Amino acid sequence: MQRKLPSSVENLIEEFGKLPSIGPKLAARLTFYLLSKPESDILKLGQAVIELKKNLSECHNCYQICEEELCPICSDQERSEQMILVVEEPLDVIAFEKTGNFKGRYHVLGGVISPIDGIGPEDIRISQLKQRIETGQIEEIILATNPSLEGEATAAYIKNILKDCPLKITRIARGLPVGGDLEYADEVTLSRSLDGRQNF
Repeated sequence: MQRKLPSSVENLIEEFGKLPSIGPKLAARLTFYLLSKPESDILKLGQAVIELKKNLSECHNCYQICEEELCPICSDQERSEQMILVVEEPLDVIAFEKTGNFKGRYHVLGGVISPIDGIGPEDIRISQLKQRIETGQIEEIILATNPSLEGEATAAYIKNILKDCPLKITRIARGLPVGGDLEYADEVTLSRSLDGRQNF
């Protein structure tokens, strides 16, 4: 079969297509968008990609991505050390930080327990969480894994291994998104919206 596009264009479309949530059409659109840009813009983008991981490491405390030994959140003396919000990935930290409501610390698990994918408790940072609890002055653990089967299983596993620790273990409430219609919500979401109800 004859090639329809130059190999450099096809290669970039293929690489974009490997990114999460990017299908073939969006990959092609991104590639042709870049073709319309000046070479200086493309060089800046390429340089940013090349340097992406050069100065990055993981925070020695919470495992968030950072450039120093400790991330800005763990370095902030104003943040409470008594409360840890447990999340799956670094992006989850950003989502909670955008709310401006949480003033404690985080713990990034680096994934969830997923036997079908060969990921067990030892493959994510559960033992590091337990070690933080044993060596710190933590009063509450808030489990904020995703409401997926794997996220729920991971939260249940963590709750089980911490059951003998003298601290409060909570789970974030699940409910309805703002602007959502009740008729389109699934049963689990509706049940959790009732469970997480507050005084009005």
